[in-house]
Amino acid sequence: QVQLVETGGGLVQAGGSLRLSCAGSGRTFSKYGMGWFRQAPGKEREFVAAITWILSSTYYAKSVKGRFTISRDNAKNTVYLQMNSLKPEDTAVYYCATKGGGFSYNASLYSYWGQGTQVTVSS
Repeated sequence: QVQLVETGGGLVQAGGSLRLSCAGSGRTFSKYGMGWFRQAPGKEREFVAAITWILSSTYYAKSVKGRFTISRDNAKNTVYLQMNSLKPEDTAVYYCATKGGGFSYNASLYSYWGQGTQVTVSS
């Protein structure tokens, strides 16, 4: 059983930065991919970024590409999401999740989810 805890959310002005962390426990992470998703009020949950563990390949939603960076530290069983040049439309609850096998942007294919962390960007 995998448990994930997201931290690092908060309130930031437009143009600012935040770094989210997702710490895992319960199993080794080295074989599995990780993804970040977000959900704003009244909107569908959307894919943000993902990273594969074997090749460290990264994938980004078009809306965040060039502004957000996903990374991982296998020794710490932790995945990060560095968010720069934040915009009000980035306001959402951000979730991390685990996935076996190859990359997917489909949230339904991710097995374990954290509780989420709120990111609010003021204009």
